[in-house]
Amino acid sequence: MKRRHLLGTAIGLALAGGTGAFAQTALPPLQVWKDPNCGCCNDWVALLRADGFQVQMHDSGNTAVRQRLGLPAKYGSCHTALVGGYVVEGHVAPGEIRRLLTEKPKALGLAVPGMPVGSPGMDGPIYGGRRDAYDVLLVQRDGSAQVFQRHAAGMSQDAFKRTAGEATGAGALSEAEVRKVDRAAGKITLKHGEIPNLDMPPMTMVFQVADPALLATVKAGDKVRFSADKVKGAYTVMRIEPVR
Repeated sequence: MKRRHLLGTAIGLALAGGTGAFAQTALPPLQVWKDPNCGCCNDWVALLRADGFQVQMHDSGNTAVRQRLGLPAKYGSCHTALVGGYVVEGHVAPGEIRRLLTEKPKALGLAVPGMPVGSPGMDGPIYGGRRDAYDVLLVQRDGSAQVFQRHAAGMSQDAFKRTAGEATGAGALSEAEVRKVDRAAGKITLKHGEIPNLDMPPMTMVFQVADPALLATVKAGDKVRFSADKVKGAYTVMRIEPVR
């Protein structure tokens, strides 16, 4: 009876943990093939390790292994990885890899073709906070692909903070409490104060986010400061930071 109770408790904790539990306890090892002299590849690997991935590096280049794994050259980038049976090509964010491993689609893997500025590992100070628009593609085994995650053009959080501070001062940010974070949909629900630039009174509202990476630093219950704008008809959070 005691054993059955413990088993039930363990299952309940695993279910309650959701993707977080998966991320903490069941990440498969990730192998990456890259050029030994590629600085942006090393930066990408450092981000993955900081996010909890166990990375095994092979400094032998990635062209041959990409071909062996069946990924068409048109999706190519500077490094190729293999994790949980999926190919990951290029500067894919750790959170997107976690989502892939959680959702387990019937596909070859993910790819960010080329080396877009602002993608993970291509976002150091040398780029001045620039972020180019790019798509993370879910590549099928027949070579076709669809958009898995879209990233809009913009600026990094640090660059945005400098620009906003110089132009408008700290008063440009509104305060809010995070009610819900939907990372898969790229949305956040905020109970917020007045947003002057949108002529919006205090209320609770669901916002899109300009960059899904913004959601990595916040969770339900957090007090935050944020800025928002109207982008293609949708109210969109452009910047968000926890109140320390």
